Amino acid sequence: MGDKEAPFKDSSDNSSFKKDLEDNELEKVKAEVQERKRIFEEMSKYEQKLIKGLMRGFGNTMILWLISKERQHGYEIMTRLHESAPINEDKMPSASKIYPVLHDLEKHGLIKGSWEHQGKRKVKYYEITEEGEKTLSRFRELAKLARENHSSLWVDFVKDMISTENKE
Repeated sequence: MGDKEAPFKDSSDNSSFKKDLEDNELEKVKAEVQERKRIFEEMSKYEQKLIKGLMRGFGNTMILWLISKERQHGYEIMTRLHESAPINEDKMPSASKIYPVLHDLEKHGLIKGSWEHQGKRKVKYYEITEEGEKTLSRFRELAKLARENHSSLWVDFVKDMISTENKE
């Protein structure tokens, strides 16, 4: 056994191991949320306005993409957006912001919703349609073309913004 390998855990100890792993992941998420909050609070009001505008601009496409990964209901989408937002504020994205996007995507045939019982409540689950898949494919084609031709200011912008390399 190499120095970096963990010793084999007996299955009787498995629940404790899972709990430790879950606690560790939870701590990582909490630390990440605190760091995002710290950075956002250090921004000027105008910088905060710019980042919020950027997030709103990608909102519809992000929601379509999320639904393409798995069928979800509106509250799940709100939760996922909240948990992964670069400026994780204390409040969730509001239903008044998310549901109009879902209704618009549905009206244009990119997603379809179906009502299901979840306990005593009815919940509307959304899934991507064939047209929605085609839309995302066309977006990917445009991005690929831009990458191949090194002609897209947007591709350069996104690469620069999300690069994992330290730029300092």
